Amino acid sequence: MNAKLKKVLKKRGIEDVRQLSEEEALVFDKWNSVLSGESISVDKIKVFCETQISKIEEQWQVLDNSNTKNERLILLYTVYRNLIKIIVAPDVERENLEKYLTQLLTEK
Repeated sequence: MNAKLKKVLKKRGIEDVRQLSEEEALVFDKWNSVLSGESISVDKIKVFCETQISKIEEQWQVLDNSNTKNERLILLYTVYRNLIKIIVAPDVERENLEKYLTQLLTEK
């Protein structure tokens, strides 16, 4: 945990981060991440996109959404789904190439 964050918690009488509300914990985690200098990885972006897709799918369950909201959800879903496709494409290409080369090696 970042030293400055630790001091802020102590000043507010918070001994343990588990004492924070859910919302406060999210803010704390974000601040801690920023201050720790963690870089964003492709895997983190993929997880974020998957989480957003899940949230969008939950919102589709609401039957009284306006047409505008549903159109926006479709656009967001498409963007996140395409980002995931871009991220996993090299893996899929590699797997396909490996299968092809294996097939060439096993042919008589």
